[in-house]
Amino acid sequence: MCIIHRQQWLPMVSLATPLLGGHINEYPSTNLIMQDAEFQYLSQLAFRESGIVINESKRDMLYGRVMKRIRYLKLTGFTAYCQLLQDSYSGELSAFINAITTNLTAFFREEYHFDFLHNVALADFKHHNQDKKLRIWSAGCSTGQEPYSIAMSVQGQLPDWDSKILATDLDSEVLWRAHQGTYDELMGIPMHYRTQYCSDMNLQHRYSMDDKIKQLIAFKQLNLLSRWPMKGQFDAIFCRNVLIYFDDETKRKLVQRFYSQLKPGGYLFIGHSESLQSFNTKFKLVGQTIYQR
Repeated sequence: MCIIHRQQWLPMVSLATPLLGGHINEYPSTNLIMQDAEFQYLSQLAFRESGIVINESKRDMLYGRVMKRIRYLKLTGFTAYCQLLQDSYSGELSAFINAITTNLTAFFREEYHFDFLHNVALADFKHHNQDKKLRIWSAGCSTGQEPYSIAMSVQGQLPDWDSKILATDLDSEVLWRAHQGTYDELMGIPMHYRTQYCSDMNLQHRYSMDDKIKQLIAFKQLNLLSRWPMKGQFDAIFCRNVLIYFDDETKRKLVQRFYSQLKPGGYLFIGHSESLQSFNTKFKLVGQTIYQR
């Protein structure tokens, strides 16, 4: 069972199970209502355990994600599901966090980031890293398209280097899929990378990442709000379209931690709709949603 550690600086919230009746082992009806008390319980639990902010505007999203779990588990409704979450032996907390995590991703998504990585950052590392070591962190890697895109870029530019990419995510299910390195389509991957690093498995049009790419990446489960076990610093950190799910205080603390985790001169890549403008940081903006320590 996955254990998600709580962070000391997250606010404490009351998580008493709403008492709205219902039995845990009856099959759900076709029309279930999520009461306000249940919405508050689930949204506060999500914040406490993952830092993800689920406000009223995301109520429908929460409803849809949790309903899938309710139907899969054949529960009577949201009250029964809340009761199950309080059972520490059920293992449902990990499944709940997996369910509410958004995993939209694509190969070479936000192409300008990879243009910068190829034309500026890797050239910079090649000039300054005399030991020919490169360390990159893909935080919130989802099903793996981002770290594999990074790996292809690195292998293409620095094939003989000691390069390692740490790929982390809160969702254990998508990490398993990422580790497999097999995909239904390769949209977004430049043709010269496809021919070098992707293989057709001849099995219902499934494709596999080449072993020389896979071996560059270590996939690990990590809650960004818990303790980070990494001891060394990184040359670059990709944390794209992740900050948008946190409140401002959580964002500020994460950005400070990213700064400390980067080598001097290292780069932080964030999502296209994200910005550090409202935070008092030492980062320097050097490109479109690209910052340098």
